[in-house]
Amino acid sequence: MNIVLIGYMGSGKSLIGSYLAKKMNYKFIDLDKYIEINEGCSISKIFDYSGDIYFRKIETKYLIKCLSENNNIVLSLGGGTPCYNDNLKYINSTNNSSIYLKNNNVELSKRLFKNNDNRPLISTIKSEKKMIEFVSKHLFEREVFYNKASITINCYKKDIYDICDLIISNLN
Repeated sequence: MNIVLIGYMGSGKSLIGSYLAKKMNYKFIDLDKYIEINEGCSISKIFDYSGDIYFRKIETKYLIKCLSENNNIVLSLGGGTPCYNDNLKYINSTNNSSIYLKNNNVELSKRLFKNNDNRPLISTIKSEKKMIEFVSKHLFEREVFYNKASITINCYKKDIYDICDLIISNLN
């Protein structure tokens, strides 16, 4: 079985995924890093040079490749991955557990505002107020997909250890 972590940017998918994989003795794969390695350039450059449509196409290709070629992995997805090309439908129809790492818009906005340079969708947002407005609207649009995950973990005011324990108890 593979564990697939989904959620909005800044929800901690990579950090939690890495720790969870170690705790469960699974391999950890960050889909964005996997794409960057295979494409030979950063996600930002892929967006800049080839555009959103191209990125979403290769993102789906690498998602399917990761899940079909691996067992017992924790896979951390980009925030938009479950929202395009029936990716979440594919994830949920195969031998995977999808887990939505849910957090509130204000907490996500604070995290993202501190580190928005490497994120193409928010790199031009220069005030915390504008970040909250953007995240609130964008999260509302994406939650339709996130809420279709097999398991939802409320991460608000929880540390990584508690979140991983909640994930493991929900998987059992």
